[in-house]
Amino acid sequence: MSGEQHQDKKNNPGKTDASGGPSVALPEINFSTFILSLNSSALVHLGLETDPSTGNRETNLPVAKQTIDILAMLADKTRGNLTNDEQRLLTNIVYELRLMYVKQKEASSS
Repeated sequence: MSGEQHQDKKNNPGKTDASGGPSVALPEINFSTFILSLNSSALVHLGLETDPSTGNRETNLPVAKQTIDILAMLADKTRGNLTNDEQRLLTNIVYELRLMYVKQKEASSS
């Protein structure tokens, strides 16, 4: 999006998108927002957050595990190329998601 288009959206909050609904300002795309997006996806698949597309909470542990594995792969492949904040964010998210996955897996097998 060009700077002019971005500025136009900020100055015209009543604008609508292509579907006719209100335009939503999206966060800046960077490594941290990408990681946070994958984190949100994993939380939905763990059944800990509501799926925004359905409004329901459903557990899908294989997809949650795949998302956690993708985050772990990113941590491995980007080692040494991230800022301290990005590295800390990614490390903490992978750690926390792995703990949540184990808890959900144990709860589902009880």
